[in-house]
Amino acid sequence: MKFKVQLITQSESGEEIQEIACLNREIERLEDLGITLAEAKALLTTLQKKVVEQQIATYLASRQCCPQCAQVLRHKGQHHVVFRTLFGSLGLSSPRLFRCDCQPHETRTFSPLAELLYESCSPERLYLETKWASLISFELAAQLLEEVLPIATHVHATSVRNHLQRVARRAEAALGDEQFSFIEGCPREWAALPRPPAPLTVGIDGGYVRQWDDKKAHFEVIVGKSIPEEGAAKCFGFVPSYDDKPKRHLFEVLKRQGMQMNQQITFLSDGGETVRDLPLYLNPEAEHLLDWFHVTMRLTVLHQTAKGLPMKVGEGEEEHERREDVLKSLESIKGYLWHGNVFQALQHLESVEMDLDSATSENRDQTTHKLLKAVEEFHTYIENNQSFIPNYGERYRQGERISTGFVESTVNSVVAKRFSKRQQMQWSPEGAHLLLQMRTKVLNGELEQTFREWYPGFRNISAEDIKQAA
Repeated sequence: MKFKVQLITQSESGEEIQEIACLNREIERLEDLGITLAEAKALLTTLQKKVVEQQIATYLASRQCCPQCAQVLRHKGQHHVVFRTLFGSLGLSSPRLFRCDCQPHETRTFSPLAELLYESCSPERLYLETKWASLISFELAAQLLEEVLPIATHVHATSVRNHLQRVARRAEAALGDEQFSFIEGCPREWAALPRPPAPLTVGIDGGYVRQWDDKKAHFEVIVGKSIPEEGAAKCFGFVPSYDDKPKRHLFEVLKRQGMQMNQQITFLSDGGETVRDLPLYLNPEAEHLLDWFHVTMRLTVLHQTAKGLPMKVGEGEEEHERREDVLKSLESIKGYLWHGNVFQALQHLESVEMDLDSATSENRDQTTHKLLKAVEEFHTYIENNQSFIPNYGERYRQGERISTGFVESTVNSVVAKRFSKRQQMQWSPEGAHLLLQMRTKVLNGELEQTFREWYPGFRNISAEDIKQAA
């Protein structure tokens, strides 16, 4: 049994039929059914080459004459160019023409094909490389491209990485400038806006990635997630040591979710220096809260350390409980913070510090010294974030979020699964930042729309149109 595949080209000059493949099939075994991957690759490679050759020939024919006076342009020469597509790298001849003298021009010659192929890689291939490399390693993405697509030459992981970074830099360049404040208008204008959408909750947390230059060092990565009451959640990420537009990144995410200046937004963060000022001046109706999860996590560490203190200290009448007193004080501090009573919490922290400091001066107990240092750090942490501490109990009873637990899964999906510590991956701040921009776009389902903005004809043919054409 033979199957012939033909390409029929219909143009103004008529119809042309070309045979591009002939398949011999004998039905004796299961593996004989259908076409093989190798045959599909060869078929797509030939089809792509024929289609592109016809398109280029038609395009160059339309550029042979001057658009003003219709005079035929003289040829100067031609050179070879390579255009990389999903179905093979195509070698094309690019003619160079003299410009017509009827109009003044900056250059004497030009290349029509260079104007069309201003990029050496097709948008489809750039899109697929960027998407796959955002989800899996560069090496695996390169292997997958070679395995399933008719790409004649070997695909290098470095090329895939460079293409992803090129796309990411273009997306970064399209962002607006960084601003200290993104609040626009005045209260009267905000009151005139339509009824605001449902409130937004934004959680911000950090992670660490292994440094490329110093194998033992790490740098911080900020990751966040914006959750509306209605609609899809959006994630974002950046490297603060490299990114010079952190507020812009967060603002654009909220803007894509339809944020208005009269909309209520709750920002939850761990209170670190890097993220403390990030959500400020993005929205006049925003409230900024310290995440309860990180407060209790620090208190749990203090509680576990305090269990190592001696039961009692002193002798005779001066003997008193130490471990239980400190544990009770820590419980009281937790209760005060839960109800938003920062003043009492700080008072108790000072009292615990004084007791531990006096105990440290009396003896050189390592546990006491370690706990004192941890309590002092926690005291500074609460002092720096006291304006962001609400009444957690009241918010909890009202069914409002008090923790960034939902961000932990985001850190895992955005950072841990791609910047894998288990595989000992190492990154530069720039490389990690650019990959984060593309990974979050893929996870948010926004990459295809970004390519449509750059290339208006990108994937504008639906599956139904293809079915009707067939």
